[in-house]
Amino acid sequence: MNDSRSAEGMLSRLRSHCVHMDDRSLLSVTGVTELGCFNEREVLLMTEAGGMTIEGTGLHITKLDLDSGQIMLEGEIDAVAYDDEAPARKGSLLARVFR
Repeated sequence: MNDSRSAEGMLSRLRSHCVHMDDRSLLSVTGVTELGCFNEREVLLMTEAGGMTIEGTGLHITKLDLDSGQIMLEGEIDAVAYDDEAPARKGSLLARVFR
């Protein structure tokens, strides 16, 4: 059983990261490792490529599966931005949110 756990851990670390947006109203992100705070105007995520902030109006999460690292959002998307620091140097997303 230890071999299967090691394989699962390796697969989760090798997960790719992809962002796909349709008409600024539907956003799909893969490689999501954590979901921070979210509301109708802002969603904070941690991805394989670092922290991500999504801003807009009327945002709502239509799909969230952290086991497979996927999230889908709908609403009017105004901005998608990554944090400047590399993900390895940061603490958990929640720890940064509640500083």
